[in-house]
Amino acid sequence: MTFLKKLCLIIIGNQFKKQLDRDDPYKDFSDEDLVEKIVGDKDPMLFGVIYDRYAKMVYNKCYGFAKSQKEAEDLTQDVFLMLFVKLGSFKGKSKFSTWLYSFTYNFCVNYVNRDKGRRISDRSNSLDDDEMELSMEVTDESLLALQVSKLKRALELIPPEDKSILLLKYQDGVTIKELETLLELGTSAVKMRLKRAKARVIEIYKTLPYAGAE
Repeated sequence: MTFLKKLCLIIIGNQFKKQLDRDDPYKDFSDEDLVEKIVGDKDPMLFGVIYDRYAKMVYNKCYGFAKSQKEAEDLTQDVFLMLFVKLGSFKGKSKFSTWLYSFTYNFCVNYVNRDKGRRISDRSNSLDDDEMELSMEVTDESLLALQVSKLKRALELIPPEDKSILLLKYQDGVTIKELETLLELGTSAVKMRLKRAKARVIEIYKTLPYAGAE
């Protein structure tokens, strides 16, 4: 049995029972301390603690990108398998939960884009005419005042990388400073991405019919 298969079986087993009992010596470890120990020991059983803490959150994020519950479950398993491999890249520049949000979103965005044969890349600072229109200012107040059900539909219709940054900022409360670290971009670049993403979702929102009472 390969290591990754073994890890996968451990993760799947964690869906049905806790791997560690109440006397687990790591239950009071912070996420950051736990990650440091997992990376040092390469212990897939200890990785189960991270899984227990964040499986629901990761599943919920994956479900937003998947077409079915089964696809979301499969995507969640893939995220955790890749997470174990990439855990050493966490440098503690942000909270682990924030880093994991970004990791999950990026994984899902790549998953959505994979069939389109294109990679997610930073946009050029130069804008064409259409992008100039999309750079119109949309205030946070006006965005948050939109009808929720209709906004959710609009989010499904914009590019996944735009959906990702909007959810990170407005659903998960990730700060501009944290986005700079997660996306490895400067302040102005992060703000421009947010500006364009908000403009895109507003443009789509305007084309949708009223969704009725919420």
